[in-house]
Amino acid sequence: MQLHRAFPLSLIALFVFGGAIRVQAQSGRIVPKPTPDDEQVRVYTEEVRLPVYARDEFGRFDPALELDDIVVLEDNVKQQVRSIRRIPASVVLVLGTGGELNPAQRTRTTREAALSLVSQLRAGDSVAVMQFDRRIQLIQPWTTDRDAAARTLRTKLWGGSGARPAEALQQAAMLFADQPVGNRHLVLVTDGVETPGGGASPAQVTRVLEGNAGIGGRGAYAEAVTRLMAAQVSVHVISYSTFGFKESKEKQKNAPLGAPPGSVKASGIPTSGIDPTMPPTMNRGGAVGPSTGASISFDPAMRRMRKAYERAMKRGEETMKTLAIDTGGRLWIPLSMEDLALQGSEVAREIGTQYVVTYTPTRPLASSSATETRRVVVLPRRNGLQVRTRRVYVAAAALQQSPEAKEEAK
Repeated sequence: MQLHRAFPLSLIALFVFGGAIRVQAQSGRIVPKPTPDDEQVRVYTEEVRLPVYARDEFGRFDPALELDDIVVLEDNVKQQVRSIRRIPASVVLVLGTGGELNPAQRTRTTREAALSLVSQLRAGDSVAVMQFDRRIQLIQPWTTDRDAAARTLRTKLWGGSGARPAEALQQAAMLFADQPVGNRHLVLVTDGVETPGGGASPAQVTRVLEGNAGIGGRGAYAEAVTRLMAAQVSVHVISYSTFGFKESKEKQKNAPLGAPPGSVKASGIPTSGIDPTMPPTMNRGGAVGPSTGASISFDPAMRRMRKAYERAMKRGEETMKTLAIDTGGRLWIPLSMEDLALQGSEVAREIGTQYVVTYTPTRPLASSSATETRRVVVLPRRNGLQVRTRRVYVAAAALQQSPEAKEEAK
């Protein structure tokens, strides 16, 4: 009797096991038991996290984005969206404090733009601050305390000479290593020009600007772009280039003409009211000093340097524009000091419109080479909805940073 009871039970167990196999086969999810070797290389679920900015027909943040509202195409193939959610942002401010050749670039204005951005971040967002001239310095590590970040900007942001934006971008990309994937942002305030600073002669500066001698140049920018793309960072740029070019032309137009080198007029020292009993540049009313307005120099080396700088600003703006568009960010080109100082809050509002969209790519990430990039497009399916995302992502980087891949590697 005991045998008769045991046999049906074993049959039941077999049927249940077989039924489980059939259910798995119907769903397409037969998962064999992993071997020790498999555990080192296989990823059970691959996930791409895509930053998507969503606005309504009036340009305001759309708070009701749903799965059926968008279509995601990867290399022109429609993808199945798994989730749409919002997570806190990680924002690195990379602030140029050199730029002595740009008449529009002022540390005070840069500080005001950064303060307005920090004040508009959402609760829970993390921020870090890096400044650069010819040196690069992290002055505020990651913090969710907006007041602490504001104090840092007020007390530790100082002007200098020279500029190394490409290397600053490289170092900033590494800061995201321990931040959540999906809502990462870098805000760059600069004119995009590399300069040596530190008392370099006009001829030396010109060689750097023209790429004939360098502290960074195109190769350094290419490396910075590679790191930022791998880190899945959206880059937003507040550019001093157009404003600086405009200011430079205005100063040249208004500068005194016809003053030979070495003359009193060329020096900028006023001749009216000079007291011969006082030291040079002083009168009874106090210090007057040289005029802050630029005068036209007859030095050919200075003239070549100014022209090279103007060309470099134009190249820098194009480079920054491409970087912003490819990473899903934006390029902001203010035309006045007041406009530039207000751009920070605009960038913060832009960051605040971002969702994180996830999908499992139809073509496995594990099949990609280490350098393969995939093009992505997000299209709206609802009237009035405006969406934007990055142009490309690095497949290998997305694989390494997927939560399941990290868990599998442990």
